[in-house]
Amino acid sequence: MLQSSRISHFERTSDFPSLKHFPSFLGSCFRLCERDVSSSLRLTRNTDLKSMRGFCTKPQETSKAPSYTYSHKVPLHKPTDWEKKILIWSGRFKKEGEIPETVSFEMLDAAKNKFRVKISYLMIALTVAGCILMVIEGKKAAQRNESLTSLNLEKKARLREEAAMKAKTE
Repeated sequence: MLQSSRISHFERTSDFPSLKHFPSFLGSCFRLCERDVSSSLRLTRNTDLKSMRGFCTKPQETSKAPSYTYSHKVPLHKPTDWEKKILIWSGRFKKEGEIPETVSFEMLDAAKNKFRVKISYLMIALTVAGCILMVIEGKKAAQRNESLTSLNLEKKARLREEAAMKAKTE
């Protein structure tokens, strides 16, 4: 009983749009889209597709050379001896004589980054080699029955004996 009164209340109010106007709304939307599509098809027949996509709005002229020159130059840097070594070690140049008087900051940064990566690879390899060496040394010590506990007990016994000797002499 209570539910039927709620439904009839919403049907009587205009809170919800009625669905009887929905097909006419769809028809008008379809007509607008159809008109836009047909006008854009007419335009594409007569013009270049690139201008429709927004790549270029001016007509293409290939025969003219640019009438302007760039006044902006890339900032250059005179490399120090250390930077020259980095440029050689990074593989950018083969000999120090091939390095120009001035190089761009981008070239120098790329060489430094490559050098950093090579150094990090070297450090990784040395760490792995050190770990393998410590494992081998530990296995050899285990075969000789040496352990950190036994070495520590021997050291403490020796220190006690030295302390006892000092106490007797005093």
